[in-house]
Amino acid sequence: MARVPSAVVAATGLVGGYGVARWTKKRQLGGVVLAVAGATAAQQWRARAGGKAAGALTAAYVAGFAGSHPLARKVGAWPSVLGVAGAVALASWAVADRKA
Repeated sequence: MARVPSAVVAATGLVGGYGVARWTKKRQLGGVVLAVAGATAAQQWRARAGGKAAGALTAAYVAGFAGSHPLARKVGAWPSVLGVAGAVALASWAVADRKA
């Protein structure tokens, strides 16, 4: 089975969580997608870069989710989600995936 980079998992969790919540009109379902992808990415981060890096990247993932809400008021929902997903993916790649 091919190894999926943690950057892809994290970005997919942020974008997919928002998309599922928006299209199903069930925020809790979007939260499940967000949480499952975040937990999966966190496991990958710990395995590839260690506990401190995993903690920092998990904090960035949560901050990206939280920060996308006020940012959406200024730039729109999709640009906000895509922007924070890209930032988290870049951080994930730089800290955990680049070494692999």
